[in-house]
Amino acid sequence: APGDPAIETAWGELFLLTEQNDEALKSFQAVLKIDPRWTPALVGAARALADNPPQAAAFAKRALEVNPSSVEAYVLLAEHAASADRRADARELLAKALAVNPSSPDAHAQLAALAYVDDREEEYQAEVTKALAVAPRSGEVYRTAGQLAAQNYRFDEAVALTRRALALEPDNPRALAELGTHLLRTGDEPGARAALDRAFALHPYSVVTLNSLRMMDTLDTFETITDGDLIFRMSKDEAPVLREYIIPLAHRALDGYRARYEFAPRGPILIEVFTKHDDFAVRNVGLPGMVGALGACFGRVVTMDSPRAMPPGSFQWESVLWHELAHVITIQMSNQRITRWLTEGISAFEEKRARPEWARPQEIEFAERLNHGRAIKLRDLNSAFSDARTISFAYFQAALLVEHLDQIYGAAGINKLVRAYGTGMDTDAALSRALDTDFDRLQTTFDTFTERLFGELRRALADTPGGDDLKSLSVPALRAYAEEHPGSYDAQMTLASALRKDHPDEAMRAYERAARLVPIARGGDSPHAVMATLALERHDRARAIAELHALVAVDADNLDAARRLAALLREAGIVAPATLQPVYARIAAIDPFDAEAHRMLGRLAMQGNDPELAAREFRAVVALKPVDRAAAYTDLAESYAKAGKKAEAKKATLAALEIAPSDERAQALLLTLVDSRP
Repeated sequence: APGDPAIETAWGELFLLTEQNDEALKSFQAVLKIDPRWTPALVGAARALADNPPQAAAFAKRALEVNPSSVEAYVLLAEHAASADRRADARELLAKALAVNPSSPDAHAQLAALAYVDDREEEYQAEVTKALAVAPRSGEVYRTAGQLAAQNYRFDEAVALTRRALALEPDNPRALAELGTHLLRTGDEPGARAALDRAFALHPYSVVTLNSLRMMDTLDTFETITDGDLIFRMSKDEAPVLREYIIPLAHRALDGYRARYEFAPRGPILIEVFTKHDDFAVRNVGLPGMVGALGACFGRVVTMDSPRAMPPGSFQWESVLWHELAHVITIQMSNQRITRWLTEGISAFEEKRARPEWARPQEIEFAERLNHGRAIKLRDLNSAFSDARTISFAYFQAALLVEHLDQIYGAAGINKLVRAYGTGMDTDAALSRALDTDFDRLQTTFDTFTERLFGELRRALADTPGGDDLKSLSVPALRAYAEEHPGSYDAQMTLASALRKDHPDEAMRAYERAARLVPIARGGDSPHAVMATLALERHDRARAIAELHALVAVDADNLDAARRLAALLREAGIVAPATLQPVYARIAAIDPFDAEAHRMLGRLAMQGNDPELAAREFRAVVALKPVDRAAAYTDLAESYAKAGKKAEAKKATLAALEIAPSDERAQALLLTLVDSRP
């Protein structure tokens, strides 16, 4: 029966049951080619696209256009609205579903979940009663509430709710799998494994459950390091190096947050660092991929990519850790009730406050969005985090909004706002109570704030008449155009590119003008990068060094530029620690597994009479097993000796001599250590 849509729809439903959403979507799309108005296929496609809310909502809306009585479509749209923190919209959709079927257990379960996360206890209990009256042996009402509680950072409560669901349905594999996920997010990994093992035994088709169990097998191979109220888990291969940096960084972040937010988070806090990005993704959502995310926080659990999870220079792992630990504070401080725009905005703002180079490098794109009227309206900011098309800018704009709030209300105002969410207030009530404002008034002052910050940049990047056709102009015409539009970055860059081969001097001047217009331009095609290359082509090493310094200052993840700069400084014979240390520190921050960077930092620390810091850097070199291991051990021994740690110095010296018995530096150091008195 190749033309029967019911049969192909049944295939799609089967794929959904086995969590093969891509295959399910293919089946539903095949049905819709036969009959574009087949409601079960439209609803099925919406379910298959659960990870893409805009597309899922589009299919659900099409289903309602065909069949305004589709309860499942209403419930699906309500789920998406609740996930985007549009709870009033979700209730309105569920009211329509119940108008069609007053006994819909799914609609009552969703209403119960909404009442639960809004702390409306009586309403929650009433909806639970209605759902159980229809399906007394189903735990779905509790599972649904647990699922929405988890989406709102309330993972301990999600665990308790899902256990109530399992009390009614002990062998429900979906509830067991979700319990395992919730327990992972509370840090109870033994409990999570038990739940996931049981779920997989009952439903071995679940890719998510299988992935999670395999990920936990990887976790079992990790090294665990406990330091105060922090527990770190990381690959045994990476731990000898990474522990030297991640432990003090985490403590420094949390100490600063405790003071600034006047809040001590509940511990222990678990920090897991994954060498493979797919393991990190599975740890968080059960599936590989997870494009764009590098870290996650669940209140007491932080997960993140290690510096080796992505190619060196792809991201700054220290800023990721700093970001996620800010979530520990704001999530707990708000009793797990903070809205996403505020917790993400605070975390991104704290990155920039800690180190300006950690700020998200999206100023140029944001200025262009301002030029085209595509900045996110503040009332839409929270839902923008649920849309793949806007989530990246949602982070950036949320950080800008928090910076704006900090300028107006200070740290005390932001703390008051976070705590207002902790009392159960929604965003409108929290803004009114804590700051005596609302989004409409904030939008006005925020627009003024962004214009002050981005006005010059926005004008430099503005579209100019005929700008789309610049590359087709002759060089004389380009010269004239650039003269007529001296404030146009595009005009100066296009002219510079056209002049680069035959008129390098004039090209350099055009790049200089472009750099003045947009000094934050990053990447290999940016003015400073190209000018560095042009300078080297002209054997002007000093100019190349100056341009690379300027580039590295604004391009924090540009490992290639930092390494090129270090090489040029060596060639130039520059030995001043004040010049060299920031460059090698940047290299080591981006790629902590760069032995040469650590060796140089160690030697610079020795020159600066800081043997403790030198010892840390030399320990990293030893752990990285360089070609000249004897020299690495001797460097370490010398730092220990200078710090007065003679036992450690002797041990490191003997390790060097075991590798290279005739090493004169190690021999001389050993004699000094033996001859010296304790």
